[in-house]
Amino acid sequence: MRILTAIIAIAVGILVLLGYFLPQAAVLQIVLLDWAVILAGTATLIGIFNLVSVHADKIRRRAKDGIYSAVLIMGLFTTFIFGLVLKPQNPYMQSVALNGIIIPVEATLMGLLAVSLLYAAVRLLRRRADLMSIVFIVTAALIILGSATLPFGDVPIVGTLIRPWVSQIWALGGARGILIGVALGTLTTGLRVLFGMDRPYGGN
Repeated sequence: MRILTAIIAIAVGILVLLGYFLPQAAVLQIVLLDWAVILAGTATLIGIFNLVSVHADKIRRRAKDGIYSAVLIMGLFTTFIFGLVLKPQNPYMQSVALNGIIIPVEATLMGLLAVSLLYAAVRLLRRRADLMSIVFIVTAALIILGSATLPFGDVPIVGTLIRPWVSQIWALGGARGILIGVALGTLTTGLRVLFGMDRPYGGN
């Protein structure tokens, strides 16, 4: 069975890859990608049912954090029903769900992330006061001061010169390096699966 799953996975991977180079294999590539989309949608549906089942069980057992499970299930079903009735393109859905809930929650999480990073940087500086720790905390402080909306306006030089220089040159270069590393790692993992060296679909 493991050999069969490996053969199927390798054959499908080669056919999808050939579809990018040979027009004759493009039709089969589209069919296989459609199957992948259907399987991904089915897996998502199963995951949603499992999520509801786990949190409903917490509510039945009256677990300590059952209130959060109830809020999650209520929010899930409310969004689902309104999405079916009003459709996602409805202006009311856009204003309430997107502008009233999603964007404020994302902004709150980003603010908590900034505070958490600053707190972690201070703890790092207390434990290990080396050059890199100092550079990290100074850079984070400059970025926060340059991005924050202060009552007296932007901080001179920091908001107009230092923050754009750090975010558009140094941070952008680092982000590109990370993306190149992720791309190379993804390519290596895909080749290992394609040649049967790694078999996440059927065990080792």
